[in-house]
Amino acid sequence: MPDSASAVETFPPLRVCALYPDLMNIYADRGNLLVLERRCAWRGIGFELSSSGLGERLDERPYDLFYIGGGQDRDQRLCAEDLIENKRAGLHAAAARGAVVLGVCGGYQLLGHSYTLGEEEIPGVGLLDLTTVREDGPRLIGNVAIDVSLDDAGPGAGRRVLAGFENHGGRTRLAEGQEALGRVLKGYGNDGRSGAEGARSGNTIGTYLHGPLLPKNVWFADWLIARALSVAPERLAPLEDGLEREAHLSARRAAGV
Repeated sequence: MPDSASAVETFPPLRVCALYPDLMNIYADRGNLLVLERRCAWRGIGFELSSSGLGERLDERPYDLFYIGGGQDRDQRLCAEDLIENKRAGLHAAAARGAVVLGVCGGYQLLGHSYTLGEEEIPGVGLLDLTTVREDGPRLIGNVAIDVSLDDAGPGAGRRVLAGFENHGGRTRLAEGQEALGRVLKGYGNDGRSGAEGARSGNTIGTYLHGPLLPKNVWFADWLIARALSVAPERLAPLEDGLEREAHLSARRAAGV
C-alpha cells in the first residue's frame, strides 16, 4: 500500500496489451502482468488489460505498454508469422511514439530480426538489432543477475541489479551499436560468452530473465509503469515493499550476488 504520509498524484490509466497470452505464457508471464496491475491499483492508477492473438491486426493507438512472453518453439513459429502479417506495423508505430514494448525469453527473440532453428529461419519484427541461433550445446539454464543502468530509474537511480532465472537454447547476438539491457554478474546472458544480457532501444526492451521477472524486481516494474505513463519514476507514490525487497534479495542470493 502507498505510504500514508505521501500525497497520491493522479495519473491516467495504464493501458496494457498482452500479445498471445494463450500461447506465449510458459514462464509465469501472467505474474508479470499481475504485478503491473497491483502496483497501479495500490497507487490509485487505473489499469486496462487487453490482448491481441492470432489473426488479430494490432491497433497500437489505445495502448501504453505491450508485453510478449515466452513459448514453445511450435507456438513461437505461429506467433512469428502472425507478428509479421498482423502486428509488425503497429508495434513499430508504438515504439516510434515511445510506448513501452517488453519481450521476455521467446518474446525477446521475436523482437529481433530472426531466430534460426537448424535450416529454418523464423522472422522477427526487427525492433531490436539482433539475431538468435539455436546452436549445438547445452541449454543456458540457471539463476542469473545482471547489472543495468537505466536513465531516470527513480530513487537509488544509477546502476541497479535485475535478478531472475534463464532457460534458453538460443544464443542471441547483438549487432554493433545495439545496446544491451545489462552486464552479466552471474549466469549466461545472451550467449554465455559476450557478458551481455538482453537488449534495449528506447522503450523497447528484451531479456531472457524470467522466473518471473517483475515480482523479483519491482523497482523495474515501477520504471516500466513510469516510462509507459511518460512520468519520472519518483512521481509514483512509494509503496511498502518489504516482502518485495526480500523476494529480490532472495533472487540475488540464488544467483550468488
